[in-house]
Amino acid sequence: MHVFVTGGSGLTGPAVVTELIAAGHTVTGLARSDASAARLESLGATPHRGSLDDLDSLRTGAEAADGVLHMAFGGDFTDPDDMMRRDRTAIEVLGKALAHSGKPFVSTSGTLVMPAGRESTERDEPDTAGIAAFRIAGERACLAFAEQDVRASVVRLAPTVHGPGDRGFIAWLVDTARRTGKSAYVGDGANRWPAVHRLDAAVVFRLALEGAPAGSVLHATAENVPFRSIAGTIADGLGLPAVSLTPEAASTHFPSPFIATAYGFDAPVSSALTRELLGWSPRHASLLDDVANGDYL
Repeated sequence: MHVFVTGGSGLTGPAVVTELIAAGHTVTGLARSDASAARLESLGATPHRGSLDDLDSLRTGAEAADGVLHMAFGGDFTDPDDMMRRDRTAIEVLGKALAHSGKPFVSTSGTLVMPAGRESTERDEPDTAGIAAFRIAGERACLAFAEQDVRASVVRLAPTVHGPGDRGFIAWLVDTARRTGKSAYVGDGANRWPAVHRLDAAVVFRLALEGAPAGSVLHATAENVPFRSIAGTIADGLGLPAVSLTPEAASTHFPSPFIATAYGFDAPVSSALTRELLGWSPRHASLLDDVANGDYL
């Protein structure tokens, strides 16, 4: 299969590109810079110059492919409405290029769209008032193409896709601990944090492209880790105390109020249906193992 990939030069993207090529697929990747193009070439992919805002580039990339994997997502996190509009517009352009073809179209969302306080499954509805509600419009735009003979599916990634070079939530937590001299969690820290190793997530994307039925929602998460355990592992590794913060104190302790809210968010998810549907089984290091023994510290 010739796959057009957006976001292939980011953090998770290179692992996905590598997984696809190792499975015998060819990959063309959207590249908005010389550095992105060079990264894709080093992985064995063909660069396709453009960006999420270059709709003609998205269209031509999708039209030339046997399937599309959309992972790119960006913009100013202080303006989530703008990020939502850019993502939805890109998805609509990519999907229209595949309409009435039967080709696969896999788009990316996040498990933080799910409701707080209970373990959600792939069949549960996302929370339209939740902290990641700005990702829901993209999900719906992609899945709508299932009615236009596109094998459309959505992969919801855990908020932490861990592995070497991670610059996301856990890296920010470590940086804040180093800066402040304490490894903090919110409240009692019992809130559960979904996580998946980058290489395991890459397999979910490949399997979705190869065989997920139209309209599938998939959860790329291997575990739900109590946040207090994450902060404690960081504390042990850095020789710092692990401390509890109130939500009010957390809003100024961490890099932004949004990040502080996310660190206190309890939204565990199940991936049982994804495992059954795709025959997927996570095989790589757990989050706590990666924090203790990887490059986070």
